[in-house]
Parts: sequence; structure tokens; C-alpha cells
Amino acid sequence: MSNMSQESILVVDDEKAIRAMLSSQLGQEGYHVDTAANPGEALDLLRTTEYGLILTDIEMPGGNGLDLIQAVRQTSPESVFIVMTGYGTIELAVQAMKIGALDFITKPYEIERLLVAVRNALKCRWLQLENDTLRKTVQQQYHADGLIGSSPAIQEVRRMIGQVANTDSTVLILGESGTGKELVARALHYQNLTRRAQFVPVNCGAISENLLESELFGHEKGAFTGAVAARIGRFELAHGGTLFLDEVGELSPALQVKLLRVLQERAFERVGGTRTIHVDVRIIAATNQDLEQAVEERRFREDLFYRLNVIPLTVPPLRARIEDVPLLTQHFIDRLNRDKGTTVTGVATEVMDVLARHRWPGNVREFENLIERLVVLKKAGWIEMEDLPERLRAKAEPAHGDQAIPFPPEGINMSAVLDDVEGQLIAKALDLSNGVKSRAAQLLGLNRTTLLERMKKKALPPQPSARTGKP
Repeated sequence: MSNMSQESILVVDDEKAIRAMLSSQLGQEGYHVDTAANPGEALDLLRTTEYGLILTDIEMPGGNGLDLIQAVRQTSPESVFIVMTGYGTIELAVQAMKIGALDFITKPYEIERLLVAVRNALKCRWLQLENDTLRKTVQQQYHADGLIGSSPAIQEVRRMIGQVANTDSTVLILGESGTGKELVARALHYQNLTRRAQFVPVNCGAISENLLESELFGHEKGAFTGAVAARIGRFELAHGGTLFLDEVGELSPALQVKLLRVLQERAFERVGGTRTIHVDVRIIAATNQDLEQAVEERRFREDLFYRLNVIPLTVPPLRARIEDVPLLTQHFIDRLNRDKGTTVTGVATEVMDVLARHRWPGNVREFENLIERLVVLKKAGWIEMEDLPERLRAKAEPAHGDQAIPFPPEGINMSAVLDDVEGQLIAKALDLSNGVKSRAAQLLGLNRTTLLERMKKKALPPQPSARTGKP
């Protein structure tokens, strides 16, 4: 934390003697002090100077301290206020605190009381600045980490996050296990400029029904055996912030009813309690299930589904954005090098080919775990084919599409294939090989020269190589 005594303070008061006295007393404490006789002069100074604290009178000729607070909060939200008030204007001081002042002192003031108020106000300002800095750091982390890539699929996810982050609308995140649904939920929370309270996650599939009810809504003392004290639930903990309900499709029918009520009324009672508790919570839910099918099969309430499905956001599986594998690989290697003190340079070209052809049923989670294994064991240099697990070296399946297409197709003589089919196969091979012609030729069972001749014959455009960037 910076030295608070180096902060600049602006004193705004129409009485010259008070301005001089405060300037002298605060100056002796090491503060830099400027003064203004009215709000107009104060605003002129604020156009060129940033003040950590503004000490202002309320009633002054030529302006009002309340108007000054509101004006400054629009342009310099980091500044904090203490209002000075005489006898008979306490109600105005209370009104000032409602619009943003941290404290007030009455005239004639005691110097010790003034100095304590100043120190407390500046401490509050620095805590707020540190919190904002930390929040921005977290925002940057959850904006990028795990959402690495330039594929259209991941760009669409980022676009959706940007569109809905600063709303209070309920979001339902859909996607397979391991795709990064919680990461997307955290990005939605930390990029919301109004939700400054906690991000509270709960895995609905990892806790038994009885315990989950208490976990979500809390319980009163004696509500059940073992409830030796009252406990707040996740909804109360997330007040003013975000509650992330992971694997929401696992909720029991009874808890679905209770969740529906909270979504409708923003109110609930603790287990064993009668007092209604109101909360301001944004709900983000996630599931790897097909909830529409669950509704048809009467495993999930239709009304709850529509309450959750206000804004659906689908996170694509890794096989649907396989072009992001090189970026993800380097991202994880760089991060692991920092965290674990390793000096792995990257992966060899043939290793990247294998990584790009694997289907990754565990998605980014499986991919990240593999990269960590490779980096920890390799420690330095390039990751080569012999570093890969046997299952990947022996089985390098194409990763594009739901059905793997073998190359070359069994039982087909390429020279006899119809032109249009042959063109499709060549295009497919080039796609799978990222434009590397020798690799595409190998997939097709041709030599590179033959492939180039057939591409020329069919007037296929030359594609740049992923290695050289040249056709």
C-alpha cells in the first residue's frame, strides 16, 4: 500500500479562516493540501489535479456540497469525501453520506477527531483501489485463460460473454464435461462491473440431496441431527454476486421446486427456519445433459428449464475447434513453465500433428492434463514423439467431425474415383494436414508430386503450409 500521507487533499469551505486552519493542520501531518472557496473553484482544480480526499462544507454561497459530491463521483469515482457541517444541518450530512460521503464532522471540530476521520477515509480509499486492481487482474485472467483460440467457435463464446456479462439475466451454459463451463461462468461474473460480491460455485451432482438443500439455503440450529449451530447457505453467501449451479441437471425434483421459487421470488427460508430471506443473486447454471430431453422424460421441470434457459450459451468441444490446439498447447506450456520452473520450448511438428488428430473426449481438461504430464516429465527442450503416451502414438484419429474418415479410404483406387469425390477427398486431406502437402499426400496414399498434379488438374487453389506459410 502506498504512503497515505502523500495523498492530496482538497478542502472546500467558504470561510477563509477554516481553509487556512485545515491546510496548516493537515500539512503538518504530511498531506498535500489545496483549498477552494466554493464548488466552482473546486471543480476547476479537479480538472487538473487528482485528489484522494475532498473535505467539503455543505452550505456555501455559490454552490452546494451535495451537488459537488455528485458531480465529482461522475468524473473521479476513486475520490472519497468527508463533509463538514454546522449545528442544525446534521440531516444534510446524513443525506451526503447516502450519496457517497464516507463520514462527517461537525463544526467546531476537534483536531484528533478530524485526523482520525481523514486517516480512515484514505485507508478506505486505498482498500478500494487495491480491490479494484485485484478485480481487474482476475477479470483479465478469466477473460483469457482457457478461452484461448482464434476459431470461430471460441470467438462466438467470447462474443456472447461480452454481450451478457453486464446484465443480471440468468445464463444456462451447455457443453460436454471438460469444455470449461465454470471458466465461462467466472468470466461472466468477473467481467460484470456491477457484481462486486463473490462468485459462489456449487456442484449439484457432487452433494447428496439432503446435504445439498442445506448447502444451498442454509439451516437453523437444531434443524436436523448434527445442526449444532445456524449456518448460512450459498444463496446468502452470494448476495450481491453470482451463484454458479454446476451440473444443475442433477437436482432432485424437490430441490427443483425450491430453486424455482428462488428464481421467481428471490426469497427462501433456511432449513428448519421460518424467516423469509431475500437475496439479490445472479444465477448462472451449467449442465452436460440435454435438459430439453430431460423435460420430455419428466426428469426435469419444464418451468424451471425455461427460468434457467433465459440466455443459453454453448461451449464447444475441443474437437469442434481443433485449430485452437497449437495456441492452447503453447499457452499451457508457458503457464506450466512459470508455475513449475520448467523450460520446455514447445512440441515437435509430428507431435502437433498427433495432438491435432486426436478426438479429445475429455476436451480441454484432458488436453491440459496431458500437456502438464509432458512438461513435468520433459522438464526442458522440445517434446518429441517418444514423449507421448503409447495410446496417442499408436492411435492418431482424425479429430474433425463426429465420424472419423479413414485416409486413404479402404478398397478405393484413387485414380478411378470420380472427379468430384476425389476433389472432396483431397480437400479433406489438406484440411486435416493443415495445408501440409506432404502430409496430405501421405493421408491419401499418394506422393507429393502426384497430389500437386491432381490439384492443378482440378484447379484446386494452392493452400499455404502451416509450417512455412507458403503454398
